[in-house]
Amino acid sequence: MESKWPNTIRRRILFTGFTLCVVLVTRPTSAIEIHADPEVIVQNGTTGILRCTFKSSEVVSSVTTVTWYFQSSHPDSQFYKSPYVIFYFTSGRGFPGPEEFKDRVQFIGDINKRDVSIQLSPTYFSDNGTFFCDVKNPPDVKGTQARTELRVVLKESYSQNNTTFIVAGVCGALLVLVLIAVAACIVMRVLHNRHDYEGAR
Repeated sequence: MESKWPNTIRRRILFTGFTLCVVLVTRPTSAIEIHADPEVIVQNGTTGILRCTFKSSEVVSSVTTVTWYFQSSHPDSQFYKSPYVIFYFTSGRGFPGPEEFKDRVQFIGDINKRDVSIQLSPTYFSDNGTFFCDVKNPPDVKGTQARTELRVVLKESYSQNNTTFIVAGVCGALLVLVLIAVAACIVMRVLHNRHDYEGAR
């Protein structure tokens, strides 16, 4: 698939890649840990927050890069066969990917705080799929990409999911209260029986 990025962005990526090669040759590599929410559910037409953080033993610098990929769950989508770059960040600047995401993806993290989250607004049903977060902080470049399954649902479905969570939480709290009440009754009965026994002696 031919990239739709401008030549300036391509040159920036090539320059960054060359810099990474130089760093990797001159310094030993170590592992980097990348973390993201396993699943995010959003209502169609609203803003979706895709959180991603990383842990690295190295100081964040201008050669630190962040790449977000997307692979659609819809077989008829152009992003279905393999992950496609939708956002690239380096040297303090973000470079959006294809037109389908260009005006909707925004970097909302703070790379100095190891936060490389993005937001997608508005979300569409075509955004259902897997988003991959990848961070390179030379010489920490070895690590597994974090992945988030994004589910874009109708307003009714979103409300039903929230209602289910609320009902489950309330039922759980009531169950705990019932167990506490039963335990208290048992303790009181034991103490009362002991008092009656001691009084009869």
